Amino acid sequence: MNLIIDEILIYIGALAILDMFSPAIIGVTVYVLLTAKAKQATLLFSYLTTVYLFYFCIGLCLMIGLDFIIEPLANLFNHGATKLFMTVLGGILFIGSWFVPKKINVGSPKPKKFSIAAMIALGLTTSFLEVATAIPYFAAIGLMVSHHLSISEWFPILIGYNAMMVFPSLVLLFLFVLSRRFAQKPLLYLQSLINRNTSSVLSWIMCIAGLILLVNGTN
Repeated sequence: MNLIIDEILIYIGALAILDMFSPAIIGVTVYVLLTAKAKQATLLFSYLTTVYLFYFCIGLCLMIGLDFIIEPLANLFNHGATKLFMTVLGGILFIGSWFVPKKINVGSPKPKKFSIAAMIALGLTTSFLEVATAIPYFAAIGLMVSHHLSISEWFPILIGYNAMMVFPSLVLLFLFVLSRRFAQKPLLYLQSLINRNTSSVLSWIMCIAGLILLVNGTN
């Protein structure tokens, strides 16, 4: 059983790394750091906490709900239906990654004003709308459910996964606090990169997530 968990952790870890490159979360972070005149840390913590709690609650509901649905069908899944489903899903994501439009939704979401309430609202809005970039997250949940992990096994994984999702933004905030003048130029470059390559990032996320599911499904 430990070998199975270790193998799943490798796949989930790879998916979590993909989710660290969410254009929406990083884009909002960069925008706040470059544009807000004060209280950048407070504003960003409000936004990132909202995003973290939103996806954690979604993951919690899916883990409990899907496990409840799948449990009565355990015999069916033991005959390979789970791996077949994950393989088909991986194939769909991989093929779909080649058909992502070249130009979609250029630029990152922006708050209407710099206040805690506005940042919380933005966190909820982007979490609802940016479902496409959460493909690795839902794939990771699918892996945990399909391998019938117990709550003591998947609960800490869920906590860690969501922490990794917002970790790059916390690193950017730390570097900004450490040296605003030094961070200014890299942040401007990162903002330009995100504005130009949103569709490319989504395409790569879908492609790699699809490959991970294909490899897991065929093993």
